[in-house]
Amino acid sequence: MMSTLTQEQKKQRYDTMSDSPLAQMRNIGISAHIDSGKTTLTERILFYAGRIHKIQEVKGEGAKMDHMELEKERGITITSAATQVSWKDHTINIIDTPGHVDFTVEVERSLRVLDGAILVLCGVAGVQSQSITVDRQMKRYGVPRICFINKLDRAGADPVNAIKGLEEKLGLTAIQMQLPIGVGDKLEGIVDLVRMKAAYFDGDNGEKVRWEDIPADMVEEAKGARTGMLDALSLFDDDLLEMMLEEKEPDEELIHRIVRRGVLSNDFTPVLMGSAYKNKGVQLLLDAMTRYLPSPLDRDLYALDMDNEEAKTPIKPQDDQPLVTLAFKLVDETFGQLTYMRIYQGKMVRGERYKNARDGKMYRFGRILRMHANDREEIDTAGAGDIVAVVGIDCVSGDTFLGAGINWTMESMHVMDPVISLSIAPKSTKDRDKMAKALNRFSKEDPTFRLSSDEETGDTIISGMGELHLDVYCERIRREYKCELEVGQPRVSYRESPTVPVEYNYKHKKQTGGSGQYAHVVGKLEPLPEGFDKPYEFENKVFGGRIPTEYIPSVDKGFQDSLKKGPVAGYEIIGVKMTLEDGSSHAVDSSDMAFQICARDAFKETFLKSKPVLLEPIMSVEVETPNEFQGSIIGDLSSRRGMIQQTETSGPLTIVKAQVPLSAMFGYATDVRSMSQGKAGFTMEFDSYKRVPRNIQEEIVARVKEEQAAKNA
Repeated sequence: MMSTLTQEQKKQRYDTMSDSPLAQMRNIGISAHIDSGKTTLTERILFYAGRIHKIQEVKGEGAKMDHMELEKERGITITSAATQVSWKDHTINIIDTPGHVDFTVEVERSLRVLDGAILVLCGVAGVQSQSITVDRQMKRYGVPRICFINKLDRAGADPVNAIKGLEEKLGLTAIQMQLPIGVGDKLEGIVDLVRMKAAYFDGDNGEKVRWEDIPADMVEEAKGARTGMLDALSLFDDDLLEMMLEEKEPDEELIHRIVRRGVLSNDFTPVLMGSAYKNKGVQLLLDAMTRYLPSPLDRDLYALDMDNEEAKTPIKPQDDQPLVTLAFKLVDETFGQLTYMRIYQGKMVRGERYKNARDGKMYRFGRILRMHANDREEIDTAGAGDIVAVVGIDCVSGDTFLGAGINWTMESMHVMDPVISLSIAPKSTKDRDKMAKALNRFSKEDPTFRLSSDEETGDTIISGMGELHLDVYCERIRREYKCELEVGQPRVSYRESPTVPVEYNYKHKKQTGGSGQYAHVVGKLEPLPEGFDKPYEFENKVFGGRIPTEYIPSVDKGFQDSLKKGPVAGYEIIGVKMTLEDGSSHAVDSSDMAFQICARDAFKETFLKSKPVLLEPIMSVEVETPNEFQGSIIGDLSSRRGMIQQTETSGPLTIVKAQVPLSAMFGYATDVRSMSQGKAGFTMEFDSYKRVPRNIQEEIVARVKEEQAAKNA
């Protein structure tokens, strides 16, 4: 998201340093592809900022921020964790987010409430599939970011390739601010191109930063890189451009100001480097976080005024304003619900009552906590810009809480629909209540974890973003609730969709003594073009009051009710546009219900004539494998109806990108390991819905019919 401010406006806005304590606050998220070293980086930040006194590794005793047993066992981050540190007079709230796409809602809700972000890239793999997803989320919320190329101590590390990926794959203007002194096992330190000095990291854990002259064999390379950095920056500042033309040397302060302006207006992304695991470059990243990333004062944030037709209203990050706070994450605990909140405006005071904008109810905030991963500290007040947790209030993720005198709401975050389902049941009937309690808790905490029941069988169905997502929740039910489960086979969430337009003319007429029911609708059902934004559209073209205005929403509701279960195989219907063109009504017998029933029946009849097809979720799959296994990996993906999009060789590794139907990817984690002697890894995320081949559609329909027959027998 590029800024629309002029250069002068940016200077005025971003170069003016406020003396408010808020100007010294940073709310920052650390996001990246899985296994890029986010949690290790967070651990080092906590150590250097004095928050912890002993570094713990992700693989081993488990990092401080990975506090769940499952996270420690699997070496992955499942839930985002919040903490607060101090660095050179700045207060930094940090949220460490998961990298695995199955837990993408954790990243989404964190970025929704943060002011800035660090995009971490692996120095060997560069930009990977989840890096692209995270970048898309940052752009969605206009979050300024700096990039940190991590793992430069690994064999095959190539920072130049990573920067190229930022520009080509993410479309960012990347500005290199540092050079590594050696890569792989020769990584010794970092050259700062602004100071033109070399930083070395001494002590047992790299805690002492030693500045020296740049090594003689790197001086020319550093001069060339600095010139490249200044050339790139001069495109965003006329004063610097003039200095470059006059061959004058800009001072450090001017460079820092230009970089800050460019970051805050999302014009470019500065790139820093190092190795969190080897304790190199982290302190310089902390300096950059406080120097370049925004404080709450630097963001233009808005609420919707519910008393003024949802007009966009600027939020003032000041303590003397009415409170505006957003609940962005829920955790259900023994002592009640823990609600993570970002305070946008006003002051939160323990014991005060605040209104939930969604339901208008008042809630007393009895306990306010400052979180540090799973540890907590009770506080009496929290101000604008703070991220805190409140105990014991009943709300849902995305609720806005308000002080007196305003009726505003914050815009909610983007939530993706689940793509995979499975049935679960407790092994013994006495565990039924435990399972129900767990499922209710998880569906409340995680908007991408959905709960439903099969109307015909009464089975409990859970739906989510992938196999790992549902596997983690099943494991948590077993461990946290001591409830053994019987888990059914994973099921793909297919969709039904029309392929040809069909006109409808349907009359609903019922007379059973007394007032009857009458409704009449005429119009057209059409398939939406490929790549549609919304799964359903309704257009009203009725003129002259042929159908009274109050019944038009009833027709729309009737159509929408019909989308839940399609006639082909009982899956949800998407990709359909319903146009209402004409109809008629009766002065006595027409009603809201009559038009709903009429629309439902008209839809069912018309949809069957539209040559409906099944659509299946297609996943973007990225496999990273040693070169010798490339052939068998590609052959296997092709046998799963996969379309190979691209293969890239990066040293000893090949990265294969493909689009594969989800139905063909069950159990792939085991298969890819056995094909590569355990050396290949993969990531997978939802891409789009595409038409199922006819022969496979026939198999799916036949299977559904068999299952229904078995249930009815």
